[in-house]
Amino acid sequence: MGSKIQFKRPDGSSCAGYLSALQAGRPGVVVIQEWWGLNDQICGIADRMARAGFNALAPDLYHGRLTEKPDEANHLMSGLDFPGATHQDIRGAVQHLKANGSSKVAVMGYCMGGALTIASAVHIPELDAGVCFYGIPPKDFADPAAIRVPLQGHFANRDDWCTPAAADGLEATLKACGANYELYRYDANHGFCNDRSAVNYDAASCNLAFERLQLFLTKHLG
Repeated sequence: MGSKIQFKRPDGSSCAGYLSALQAGRPGVVVIQEWWGLNDQICGIADRMARAGFNALAPDLYHGRLTEKPDEANHLMSGLDFPGATHQDIRGAVQHLKANGSSKVAVMGYCMGGALTIASAVHIPELDAGVCFYGIPPKDFADPAAIRVPLQGHFANRDDWCTPAAADGLEATLKACGANYELYRYDANHGFCNDRSAVNYDAASCNLAFERLQLFLTKHLG
């Protein structure tokens, strides 16, 4: 449905990405990958967002590298320049959508991409909303108390990476600073929206989260 493109980063260099359904007048969504890379599953989410009425762009934060092995994924994530990914790749993707017909743009992401969603909500001035799935960045990089755009969060009750306690802490911060937020918890495992995972995928939780996501983005992006 979509296609690979190159778009400009704020520093003038280029980043690759997967673009689905760029049409003037539609709101935009930047879809941020899990630690596996920009794989078919993430491109499929971009396509799903396009079918739901959004212009969707998934930047390739690993610049062509992919893996299906957890150890390699951890190595790739550990080696990622998170400030560069946020301020250059993701911000460039937001700017690209805004320059090509989307007056409002949100960022959404999963696991590593969820953490980068919160970082984007803190650091990217052009952003209009964020939807985070089971990921929280280190506070010294992106303090959730500094979020000034509407944020929706989706977290799993059986998660030993982005734990329920971490989700509770995030909600306490958002509530204390008067943020415009929604936070949902699901009786599922980490990665419950990854339909390539036989162990973690939970169709009912994923579909419910997607329904909530659509309502949230329609409300805040128009």
